[in-house]
Amino acid sequence: METTTHLLGTVPVFEALGPADLERVAQVAVPRRFPAQHVIFREGDASDTCYIVRQGHARAISEHADGRSIALAHFGPGDIFGELAMFDDETRSATVEALDDVETLAILGSDMHRLMREHPDIAVRLVVGLGRRLREANARLARQSFQTVQSRVAEVLVQLVEQARAEGAGERDVLVKITQADIAQLAGSSRESASRFLAVLERAGVVTQGRGRVTVHEPESLRGYIY
Repeated sequence: METTTHLLGTVPVFEALGPADLERVAQVAVPRRFPAQHVIFREGDASDTCYIVRQGHARAISEHADGRSIALAHFGPGDIFGELAMFDDETRSATVEALDDVETLAILGSDMHRLMREHPDIAVRLVVGLGRRLREANARLARQSFQTVQSRVAEVLVQLVEQARAEGAGERDVLVKITQADIAQLAGSSRESASRFLAVLERAGVVTQGRGRVTVHEPESLRGYIY
């Protein structure tokens, strides 16, 4: 229970909750495991559960009727997805799939609804947490609208490096498991443009590319490309 409470306290949506409220949420959190490549839920499914990543990685994608898909986000330990299930029962807006073996904490929307009825302060504090995430998302979108492709790709790599460091990676030679296509989609660019810039970074010795992975040798150098 103590470990679960600590993990919940690191999740931005729950950061405004006090210790007693975190314990209440921890009591309704259930461990769920998913194997690599498993689809946790699909776009259009009923929205009844949110998930906090304990171990492993997942990604959110949006699927087109013609079979194409676009990566929207990557999740690692401490990240939450499907959080709107705590507030409504609308259908899922994206598909989430496990990239490797994933361990999560699952929280049923019905359990959160009950907690919010019994403890109204929880609802207020969750709204505060969601508001912060919304402001951060708006700021990121506004910033990206003025950035070049190179700047956006560099920023995506910096975010992935920070995620890897949170999982124990060192200061240098940070391995990030991600494809060029996903980097491009997360940066809002074409794969060709992202590939050209990654080649520039590789020639500069900042990164080394492999199949489905990028090793960032000098993470701090990436910040020089962000403006």
